Amino acid sequence: MSASTPSRMNSVEIRSGVSLSTIFALRILGLFLILPVFAVAARDLPGGDNVALVGFALGAYGITQAIFHIPFGFAADRFGRKPVIVFGLLLFALGSFIAAYADNLYWICVGRVLQGAGAISPAVTALAADLTREEHRTKIMAMIGSSIGLVFALSLVIAPPLFDAGGLWALFMLTGVLSLAAIALLFFAVPKAPPPVDAGRRARLSEVVFHPQLARLHFGIFALHVLQVGMFMLIPGALVAAGDLPLAEHWKLYLPAVVASFIVMIPAIIIAEKHLKFRAVFVASVALLLLTELGFIYGRGSFVAIAALVFVFFVAFNVLEALLPSLVTRFAGPEARGLALGVYNTAQAVGLFVGGALGGWLARNAGADAVFWFGAGVCLVWILISASMIAPPLRKARSTPPAPDAQTQGA
Repeated sequence: MSASTPSRMNSVEIRSGVSLSTIFALRILGLFLILPVFAVAARDLPGGDNVALVGFALGAYGITQAIFHIPFGFAADRFGRKPVIVFGLLLFALGSFIAAYADNLYWICVGRVLQGAGAISPAVTALAADLTREEHRTKIMAMIGSSIGLVFALSLVIAPPLFDAGGLWALFMLTGVLSLAAIALLFFAVPKAPPPVDAGRRARLSEVVFHPQLARLHFGIFALHVLQVGMFMLIPGALVAAGDLPLAEHWKLYLPAVVASFIVMIPAIIIAEKHLKFRAVFVASVALLLLTELGFIYGRGSFVAIAALVFVFFVAFNVLEALLPSLVTRFAGPEARGLALGVYNTAQAVGLFVGGALGGWLARNAGADAVFWFGAGVCLVWILISASMIAPPLRKARSTPPAPDAQTQGA
């Protein structure tokens, strides 16, 4: 496929990217805020002496997200993107307020389950695809992915002082308020959404699951998060051992690494989109992950090596986090975007679970090296699968958004 010269993003696309990234960030910040402090804070609650229950409370939202991503994606195609996003954010806010006023760990578990049931990721990403032309879609996905990385680093910085000031109540209340603020932003800042897909054009689940190109991408997001969780189970301990860096100060490494990786990823995104080199950039990014896994096997005794490897990981991770959903929307098309992204996000959630469970089992029974060798093996399989990926189809006539003056706010 020959290279093309894309136009600049118009005001609709810029507004869509900024507003939807902010909605994503507001919701994810609420989830991330409790991660640095919850395990310690839960000890003071009735039921907090049960380590298994504490772990369930921490990860419960992930279970329900994995269950509800596909139904929410299907509903986004059937009823429209914005109504589904509003419903999911209201569920998330309700769960947050229940957890805020919980006087024991069991009610916090209920709140966390409800938080996860608000699985809006497929609807938000589908709406982002609807409102952008194909030549700019990866940029928008990069904006959304970057917001997640920045919010994660921010949560490591602000969660401890917020907890000291108001306890878990303050963190969960802020989470609920941010979710309601995201609803307001959806109506006042996000451009008008397209109508729901006609019933005759909607795809079936089997068509999405067994689509050869989509299956490659669904495996990719699964593999990416298996690698992420498995790796970051071990990196904190390595930083403490190699650099004597206290856990509370790890953000001083993560935050600069994330920000610098965003700068480096921009040329890769431009090459992929402007010159239509999606497969080359994709495979190169997975190869970087492979080098990172091997680097941690031989270099995690050095603080400098760990810092460099963390940076390289974030570069590859952020490029793939932008390319994967962009390619899903291209291969699926408007008639199946919500459903395809639902399957995609389910694969992501399963990857998070498998990365934690299998990584922990390997580390305990075979040592840390086994975790990284397993990750290297996953990367090799992923490279082989990705090498046969074809170029995504062009649907410019169907994917070009209305001109800026034709867009209005609303549902």
